[in-house]
Amino acid sequence: MTASFVPHTPETAPREARAHLERAAEQFGFVPAPLARMASSPSVLEAFAKALPIFEASSLSPLEREVVILAISVFNRCHYCVPMHTAILRRMQAPDALIRALREGERIADPKLAALAAFTRRVLAARGDAGEPALRTFFDAGYTERNALDVVLGVSVFTLTTYSIRLTGAPLDPAFEPFRWDPPAT
Repeated sequence: MTASFVPHTPETAPREARAHLERAAEQFGFVPAPLARMASSPSVLEAFAKALPIFEASSLSPLEREVVILAISVFNRCHYCVPMHTAILRRMQAPDALIRALREGERIADPKLAALAAFTRRVLAARGDAGEPALRTFFDAGYTERNALDVVLGVSVFTLTTYSIRLTGAPLDPAFEPFRWDPPAT
């Protein structure tokens, strides 16, 4: 029942969550709906706030991290994450073809990024047990053991957000509406 999840503001959030929402408002110019609802549990909000910078400091480049995040978001069918990270990729001036391929599950032209997206999806589908062939393909593309574990870190961080978004029924914010994404029918 998503109606019971309050979209908090820095003024209405539990005391322990207020600073996180204030930082989000400064960064985005508004409090994103998922964070506003996550604030009902300051522990969840803090876990995300602490885990995100750790992932950002991982061995993956900013573009590689966004490839991982968008692969996770599409795999998990997150109506909020796909548009938000599409906006981030656009701001990074990522190629339109890469963004479209990630969003639509099409072939990625760059072989290394294709291997990264495929490995991320394999980790998700196999619940971590990617298997030797997937690891070999990933390593052959130029990635390392550290990179593989950093993919798992990304899966952890962005599974937390996706599940929180779904549980709380967080709507897509108007800022990301131009990048709306509807999951394909299954």
